[in-house]
Amino acid sequence: MNVKKFVATTSREALRLIRIEMGADAVILSNRMVDGGVEIVALASAEFAKLTHEPRQAAPVPVRAAVVKQERAPVAVKAEPVTPPVSTMQLEQQGILNEIKFMRNMMQEQMDCQSWSDRQQRDPQRTRILRDLLNAGFSASLSRQMIDKMPAAANMEWVRKVLGNNLRIATKQEDIIVRGGVVALIGPTGVGKTTTTAKLAARAVVRYGADKVALLTTDSYRIGAHEQLRIYGKILGVAVHTVRDTEDLRLTLSGLKQKHLVLIDTIGMGQRDSRMAAQTEMFNATGVQRLLLLNATSSGDTLNDVACMYNGAGVIGCIPTKLDEAVTVGTVLDVAMRHKLTLHYIANGQRVPEDLHEVNMEYLLHRALKQSTKTAPFTLHELDFPALMAGVGAAPLTGDEYATRMRN
Repeated sequence: MNVKKFVATTSREALRLIRIEMGADAVILSNRMVDGGVEIVALASAEFAKLTHEPRQAAPVPVRAAVVKQERAPVAVKAEPVTPPVSTMQLEQQGILNEIKFMRNMMQEQMDCQSWSDRQQRDPQRTRILRDLLNAGFSASLSRQMIDKMPAAANMEWVRKVLGNNLRIATKQEDIIVRGGVVALIGPTGVGKTTTTAKLAARAVVRYGADKVALLTTDSYRIGAHEQLRIYGKILGVAVHTVRDTEDLRLTLSGLKQKHLVLIDTIGMGQRDSRMAAQTEMFNATGVQRLLLLNATSSGDTLNDVACMYNGAGVIGCIPTKLDEAVTVGTVLDVAMRHKLTLHYIANGQRVPEDLHEVNMEYLLHRALKQSTKTAPFTLHELDFPALMAGVGAAPLTGDEYATRMRN
């Protein structure tokens, strides 16, 4: 077998030598401290594949159908194929291979933890920045990419600059109120679509007048949903229409061509709701553009799943909502960068139209990176990082590998 021993001053250097000679898939068999550094014994992945390849079993031999004679009429009885028994040696070999796999995973995790411990001692500044990014709600994959690309003398100002370069904010010409057209607000239940629709409509009414704005709703499922939007429309002096399908939407829009802005409030659906496909098809067929609303209080996994399921060719950007309820906002910014969603507005309350604001990059980054309390039960500390970060980045990133193409 192609088993080799590598000795280096640090575990990180030993792993680098192993990757150079044996590749990134080499199997770590053992590691120990020796005079002058670390000794690691590794096995080439090709050799490991040979060891873990299960022996091919002989094909089952079918037994010919037997004919059993009875008093009245013969009945053919088919016997089941006979499967050869597994030998004791095969069971022992499989057990050994399972133990090798377990040892490999355990040793790899230990080496990754040791590597991160070495990094913390050598560069405590990076560790503090990593802590701040994680506690701000940014994902471990983005945080690791940030510190890997960070220059030696960099600080949090460098982090703000990089994040600012990768956050896309709508320009004045892209502002939906200035540009006009037909825009639908989409997103899961409870994200604030109806209230945000009213906030946008109020801004448009102030600028262009009530006769240049129209409101539509596709929500005929929730009790009182249409009435809530109709109340907003009555206050603003704007007509409210209900549409149920593609043809109904097409006919309604044809009668609203003179309007500067038509806003569509949609039914709240979970990102895996089967009705989502029909809604997307309806908007695609009628050329309706969409803004995705993202709840800033949701977890990273949930927000990422929402963006994956809702994002598409007709989505022109997003509006983060409930920023007043979110303790950290790094998560929603992470998802916006990951899926390249343009930020159009931010919403931080229920008041119409006061609690809808244009995006201020400086304020948003300050809000995201401000020092979190040390006593919070979910706050991460430096001692947690080796176990947390071990192995992060091994899996391919989603969202077009956004973090690997971060612009400085």
